[in-house]
This record gives sequence, C-alpha cells and structure tokens, in this order.
Amino acid sequence: MASTTAHAAAPGRTTPRRHGGDLLVLGLEAALLGVAVLVGALLNARGSGLHADAAPLYATWRPHVGWGSPAALVVAVAVVGWGARWARTARWGHLLAAAWLTAVAWTMSLALVDGWSAGLTRRLTPQAEYLHEVPGVTDIPTMLAGFAGRIVDFQPDSWSTHTAGHPPGALLIFVWLDRVGLGGGTAAALACVLLGATIAVSVPVTLRALGAPDAARTVVPFLVLLPGAVWVGASADGIFAAVVAAGLALLAVRGRVAALAGGAVLGFALHLSYGFLLVGVLALAVVALRRTHRLGALLAAAIGVAAVTAVFVAAGFHWWDGYQLVVQRYYQGWAADRPYAYWVWANLAALLLSAGPVLGPALRRALGPALRRALTAARGRRVGGRLALPAAAGVRAAGPTVLLPLAALVAVLGADLSGLSKAEVERIWLPFVVWLLVATAHLPATSRRWWLAAQALTALAVNHLLWTVS
Repeated sequence: MASTTAHAAAPGRTTPRRHGGDLLVLGLEAALLGVAVLVGALLNARGSGLHADAAPLYATWRPHVGWGSPAALVVAVAVVGWGARWARTARWGHLLAAAWLTAVAWTMSLALVDGWSAGLTRRLTPQAEYLHEVPGVTDIPTMLAGFAGRIVDFQPDSWSTHTAGHPPGALLIFVWLDRVGLGGGTAAALACVLLGATIAVSVPVTLRALGAPDAARTVVPFLVLLPGAVWVGASADGIFAAVVAAGLALLAVRGRVAALAGGAVLGFALHLSYGFLLVGVLALAVVALRRTHRLGALLAAAIGVAAVTAVFVAAGFHWWDGYQLVVQRYYQGWAADRPYAYWVWANLAALLLSAGPVLGPALRRALGPALRRALTAARGRRVGGRLALPAAAGVRAAGPTVLLPLAALVAVLGADLSGLSKAEVERIWLPFVVWLLVATAHLPATSRRWWLAAQALTALAVNHLLWTVS
C-alpha cells in the first residue's frame, strides 16, 4: 500500500494525452455548471419554487468587494506560489500548524469580503439559525427530553428551521459556547472558522496514519484553499465537517483508546446531522485501511458510538424518532416545492463549486485506474478452478487516496438520490467534500499549481459575485 500511495503523490511524467483527459473532464464540469445555472434561471423566472435565486447555489447575485478581498488574494497567491513546495519539505508539526493558520486566514478573508458584521457577526443570528434558540435553553436535560416534540412545524413552540432540521447536538454546541461565556454571533462565527480550519490538519493526519505520508503532504494546499471555505465561514456546517474529520483521524491512528475516542466523536457527529449516518461508509473505509487491529478498532469505535447514543437516549432523545419527525418537517417547508428533477443533478453542480474544479480530474485519476483493475479482475480470471474476486487485502492495496474519495462519493450520491438534500448542499456536504479532495494526491506535480489557482479563483468568484446564505 505504501508504494501505491507514494506513486500517487510522486511527481512523475504526464503525457499530453493524460492532460487531455483532465481538460475533457473540466469541460464536462463547466457544461454541468452552465446548464444548472441556465435551467435554474429559467425555472426561477417561471416561479417553479427553487427557493434559490442563484441556483444551483443558495445565494443571490450581488457583485461586491470588501476589505477581506485583498487579504484573500494575498493568501491565495502565497499558497499557489509556495504551498505545494513547502508542504513537501516542511517538518510535519510545522506543516500542520501552518496549514491550520493559513486555512483560518483564507476562511476569515473570504468571510470579510462581506464585511465584519454581515460576514461574521450577523451570519448566525437570523431567526432560522441555532442562536435564535439559545436564550430559551435554560435547562439542557429538559431541552433534550422535549426536543423531538418541537421538531414538527406549525406548533406554538416549534424549533426554528436549522434547529428542527438537526439532532440536538447541533444546538448543544452553541448552548455550550454560551455557557462558557462565548455567546453571541461573533463568538459563534469565529468558532465555525477556527474549528472548521482544523480540517486541514485532521485529513492529512488520517492519511499519514494510514500509511500515505507523501499523499498527506500533497493534499494540504488543496485543503487550505478549499473553495467550500466560503461556507465554513461562517456556518455550523464548518464545525460539523471538523467534528467528522477529527473522528475519522482518531479512528485511523494506532490504539484502541484512540479508536474508542474516534467512535465517541463520530457518535456525537451522528447527533449533529441525520445525514451523518452516511459517514459510516467513510468510517468503514478507514478501518479497512488500518494496518493492524482492524476488528479491535471497529469494535472500539462501535462502543464509542453506542456510548454517546446511550447518553442521548438516557436524556430522552431517540435518534430514529427524531429522524422520522424531521422528514415530516422537511416536507412542511421549501422541500415540498423544490423539484427533485432539477436538484438531483443540479446538486452536483453546487458540489463542484464547493469542492472546486479540481474534483473531476482528481477523481478521474484516482478512481479510473482502480476501476479498470477491478473490471479486469471481474472478467473471469480463475485461480485453482474458482473465480478470483477482489479480497479485502486487495481493497486495502488500493490505498487511502482511492478508497477514501470513493467512500465519500458513495455517501454524496446516497444523500443526493435520497431526495433529502435538495439545494444548499454546497455547505451541507462539506464533511464529504474534504475527503473527495484526497484524490488530488493523484494529480501530477507539474499541474498542481494550476489546479490550486483554479481552486482559489473559484472561491474568489463565488464570494465576490454572489451573496451566499448559511
């Protein structure tokens, strides 16, 4: 496995033909985005209930600049110019610290394009947000015990939109911040930025623990210049993505105690978003990629998840009951109007703007060869008179730069086809986007700087042309 991942991240030589494949995929991405924008504009003109003025994004068209604009440009130029080279040579601890600090700078700069107040302080204070409910939570056990009863809309005490749409762990984060003296919109927004930036640490730590140190270094600049940082600063989904990434990192490192802690973190993540049931696909991929003690790690993680779930159950909140009620609430609102026939494919265009244009070419290079090998194996080679099918060891041999993006892709497609993710996926799918970008380890070294520039330009264009909504 080490040799496989090392090859994925090595500079190597790339023929014009292989570059041509990347350009073809880039063209398909541009076509998908163009069609999604055009059809979205036509449907909005007809009043078709998209509830997204700048479909496929949940935003409005409003070109603007702010005092975060020059700062964002400086960060982008620095990472594009020196990020990849420094990531290859820096000491590991220094690299992780620099990755987090630069991700904070990038996210903050993008948020401040909208201004301090509109971009940060007031971003999480509207009626639909969690902070609206924080003052009313005077007793946490009572809140948990009665949480499910307030999910369905059109009751006198119904939760606001975001609170109702998630398990109580999401609200708890902001209640806890308030209890330690960090209440209000500014502290909440800064928490989203500071915690969301830890993604640039957790994902490389996971890759290194799974035996892909070169790939871990390669993906750092792509995680730092994440176009999805537009929504990390500031939305609670930035925190959610950070919690998921931290849980998977703990699951990847050696030791059953770490796996137990990882399971507990992922168990809490399950109580941040109902959609994080799909994180289980990523968790299983991480366990399969571990070098040793896979069964022990899986059992420890399961115990961690069960322990956290048991705490919520003891407090009176049952995840499955909440899920059934949130589906009912979902169709009491805009979801009843938003046409599945548009969003089932336009969601993927929104995903492209969150993950960046590098997504398609990176996945092509990561998954294409693996798919060809799997098809060859399935074509009928016989060993000892029996059909040779890919074994678990063969799956692990594909390496984390193949299996983790594949798991994230499966999770995204599951969420998309479910019909419970119609619009706003540019932020909702952030916890999966960062693992899709692991595939960037397969890009040739000669093209990485260009792809980083394209990533930065995507984020800058979205943030300056549109007024995004959390």
